[in-house]
Amino acid sequence: MVNFDATYHPYPSHRNMVYSKNGMVATSQTLAAQAGLSVMQKGGNAIDAAIATAACLTVVEPTSNGIGGDAFALVWTKGKLRGLNASGPTPKSISIEAVKALGYEKIPVMGWLPVTVPGVPAAWAELSNEFGNLPLKEVLEPAIDYARNGFPISPTIAHYWNRSFEIYDAKPDKEDFSTWFETFAPNGRAPKVGEIWKSENHATTLEKIGESNAKSFYHGELAQKIAKASKEGGGFLRAEDLAEFKPEWVKPISTNYRGYDVWEMPPNGQGVVALSALNILKNFTFSAKEQVDTTHNQIEAIKLAFTAAQQVVTDSQHMNGSHLEYLLGEEFADFGKIRVNNFASTPQPVELPKSGTVYLCTADSEGNMVSYIQSNYYGFGSGIVIPETGIALHNRGYDFSLDPTHANSLQGGKRTYHTIIPGFLTKDGEAVGPFGVMGGYMQPQGHVQVMMNMIDFALNPQMALDAPRFQWIEGKSVEVEPGFPTHIARGLAAKGHDIKVSFETGSFGRGQIIWRDLETGCLIGATESRCDGGVAAW
Repeated sequence: MVNFDATYHPYPSHRNMVYSKNGMVATSQTLAAQAGLSVMQKGGNAIDAAIATAACLTVVEPTSNGIGGDAFALVWTKGKLRGLNASGPTPKSISIEAVKALGYEKIPVMGWLPVTVPGVPAAWAELSNEFGNLPLKEVLEPAIDYARNGFPISPTIAHYWNRSFEIYDAKPDKEDFSTWFETFAPNGRAPKVGEIWKSENHATTLEKIGESNAKSFYHGELAQKIAKASKEGGGFLRAEDLAEFKPEWVKPISTNYRGYDVWEMPPNGQGVVALSALNILKNFTFSAKEQVDTTHNQIEAIKLAFTAAQQVVTDSQHMNGSHLEYLLGEEFADFGKIRVNNFASTPQPVELPKSGTVYLCTADSEGNMVSYIQSNYYGFGSGIVIPETGIALHNRGYDFSLDPTHANSLQGGKRTYHTIIPGFLTKDGEAVGPFGVMGGYMQPQGHVQVMMNMIDFALNPQMALDAPRFQWIEGKSVEVEPGFPTHIARGLAAKGHDIKVSFETGSFGRGQIIWRDLETGCLIGATESRCDGGVAAW
């Protein structure tokens, strides 16, 4: 492992890391982390803990994820890393022509049109069937309890809940989202910090998912309710779309960065952006004292990786495999090295929207480790809540293009370019551990910054997460956090970057890390200071 005792530490750590030997859960909400740990202490393993934490997050952090979202997971077990793609396709009956016939030139953010088949319940069932020690019904009990009996709202979640309420309340067609208001704003407002919130419908839905091993969601009562609501609301999603869905086990992709193998999910995820950027950056030698040049090179490499990936990444069944090989290969890395010079470049403009996502990671004493991420995309998602279920549906289809010549063009039964990406690190074939940084198109940028903080500059996991971040937006536009060092910001501006300070700290991602010390076997956990997160351990 890198030497965490290195003498140069450019950023202070706002929290202490957590150490343990028996098990660990790290995520963006403390109650959810504790829920996962409680399942592990009852005989569950790291996979059971990940499912329990993920289910609990749909209750305690509905501002970012839900039962009606998508999920991806990297699972380390028995010395091997496996990837689970639980992102759902579009309804089979949708098409560019059908959407344009409704008067749209772009897929809207809200409503039924951006709704694709949700993958979250299927992810839980697949992980449980493949690796779990406990029945899914038992694993979901902590989440059911919080949904039925309530929990106090934490500060960060209260902020985003209120922001979503204001957006929904200002919509001229807000009556179309009446079920959202009934579910998430029953008192005519968003819940306040410390206020107890509960959802009996959410609890009942989780029970049905647990009792049926998610079959109710795709084949049974819940599926019928979703299909009925879609038909009545003018959506394209039908019962057969849900019934035909199954998560896919895939081979993770990786690059070797200074002796460490950094692993990501393959397309339709955007993990290739992080790997391509790291491939470019390993051609450079960085000094901790040359922070302006380091950050400039990071920004330029990320620009190149994003610009290339967003031209070709989509559902793997609709993507030219040679394009992925090129993005991960030395030819693109060498091309990037030539293109990165001393001044800010202007790539093809790419608008980067913000989103809602949760990340978690788990580890147990048996050596199992999970890097897991799930999302409703834009905050609460599409704004569609299925009556009497508490199921908030995501809006992942928003990223499809209505240009039929684009790689990510809308087609029936197709998975879109996906922003949520779990990460994993190994060294010499041994697991170091899971990591992730949630936050839409910030995610690969966060992965690059966190990995370099640890590998290049020997920061410990907590310091690597706490370090101030930048986010490339488009063109020469770069946003930085309020705590970003002024001298670096000025140096970047001198190189031609358009630097703006953003006070929306959530847009810079919120991540967690669990490392296993390769010498002692000790687990080391860290969570963001940008969220209400926690590391639960024993």
